[in-house]
Amino acid sequence: MKFDIEVTRDGRWWMVAIPAIDGLTQARRLDEVEDMARSFIALDQDLKPSSVEIGTVRVSVAGEDLGAQLDEFERIKQAADLAQKEVAARARELAAKLSRLDVPTRDIGGVLGVSHQRVSQLTKERSA
Repeated sequence: MKFDIEVTRDGRWWMVAIPAIDGLTQARRLDEVEDMARSFIALDQDLKPSSVEIGTVRVSVAGEDLGAQLDEFERIKQAADLAQKEVAARARELAAKLSRLDVPTRDIGGVLGVSHQRVSQLTKERSA
């Protein structure tokens, strides 16, 4: 089952409201919110925690809804993670190709903007 939650800051705690079941729990840290909500819902609704899905998480601090900003941040972060993986793959490919062409590791490092030690790692990763 899927449940939306609303999270607000109250002193040193994050209050976690689950409107669908009129539930309320709390968490010390924001990264604990979904687990606390899932545990509360499972206990309250007699469900297995693994069957509880958390849907929309609305976070507000001092009355300001941060949901849109958090969503945008997460979208950009995921795009950056994908781009970083692509950069790493291209670096391995280029380092391996330049190495096969007998370009010195220090020169490869200069081209890629990494140390010659990292070039050695990249070429080993590519051959593995």
